[in-house]
Amino acid sequence: MKNIIFALFLFVAISCNTEHKPENKIKEDVAYLADDKLEGRQTGTPGELKAAEYIQNRFKEVGLTAKGTDGFYQDFTFKPKTNPHEEVKFTENKDGTITGRNVVGFINNKAKNTVIIGAHFDHLGYGGDGSLHRGEKAIHNGADDNASGIAVLLNLASKLKGKNTNNNYLFIAFSGEEMGLLGSNYFVKNPTIDTKAVSYMINMDMVGRLKDSSLAVYGTGTSPIFKQTLKSHNNNFKLIQKESGVGPSDHTSFYLADIPVLHFFTGQHSDYHKPSDDTETLNYKGMEIISTYIFNIISDLNDNGKLAFRKTKSEKAQVRFKVGLGVIPDYMFDGKGMRVDGVSEDKPAIKAGLKKGDIVIKLGEKEVTDMMSYMKALAVFKKGDKTIVVVERKGKKVSAEIQF
Repeated sequence: MKNIIFALFLFVAISCNTEHKPENKIKEDVAYLADDKLEGRQTGTPGELKAAEYIQNRFKEVGLTAKGTDGFYQDFTFKPKTNPHEEVKFTENKDGTITGRNVVGFINNKAKNTVIIGAHFDHLGYGGDGSLHRGEKAIHNGADDNASGIAVLLNLASKLKGKNTNNNYLFIAFSGEEMGLLGSNYFVKNPTIDTKAVSYMINMDMVGRLKDSSLAVYGTGTSPIFKQTLKSHNNNFKLIQKESGVGPSDHTSFYLADIPVLHFFTGQHSDYHKPSDDTETLNYKGMEIISTYIFNIISDLNDNGKLAFRKTKSEKAQVRFKVGLGVIPDYMFDGKGMRVDGVSEDKPAIKAGLKKGDIVIKLGEKEVTDMMSYMKALAVFKKGDKTIVVVERKGKKVSAEIQF
């Protein structure tokens, strides 16, 4: 009898001390989202809907509650400017519009403020205008771009369940990012929570290729507390910090709504927007380390209330281009100029002899000191114009004529 009572006591004691143990399904999540069966998850296609359903089910599995407009889903419609993917089967409406689908889950800690954590899950399908592939038609699985971001988002959701309860947490998987930040823009204009109570937003886009410990973080100037917080928990990375809240991913939509943002990114690579961006190329251990780093940052900010927002210098730089150079910029480069990480075929740069690794330091009459000055220099040209580009190559200056 004593043994039975002791066993019952032990069972109750163990039950009372049971804590939520964060899962680690990063590799499994990437494997599903970057599978050929989803055909590249292009916005408005059946493959994207399958991805949305998977993310919804994972949100449920982690223990999130629905916070979309239809359960976990928030649908939005848009009319594409062009349709370069005629062979792709879009879920088209009668009026010619296409429907995208955000997936939105919530941890309600009954707190005053909410932290938004986001990543886009759409990609390029079979390619099209955004593709840098020049071979036969092929599925662009987007393992790094951006199955990696969704996998880390799901990992963070598991970590935050029952933790850091001074904030609520809203997790958003965005659609339409590759077509122009459509899903995040729609959410900001049609929020499912009070955005005035949002403390800050974290975005992850291409976090699967950690190399040489280099991690870029954008938006570090959008709140006065960010830089010190990032530094306090950095034991693993060579941080490349960019103050601007404006960049080529979904955090921009939130920054433009006066919300502090941090965007995490492990850098460009030769598989960017190509079919070769596949599961076997990712650094899964690196993704775990990044997830832990972001969790530690969130933990540090748990007691800070609603963070102060600060505008950054480049917010007014609404640069429009009539032409392109045909290069992939190295967004991890923190030196002077704009380093080329790849050159597209049949574009002005390759015809002028530019190579991967070249650092553009002058374009036309304008000096190039960083990405923003490069974009401003490029914006003055139109199709047919000729100019001189100056690059630094292996320590030497090389000039070439460019025709757009």
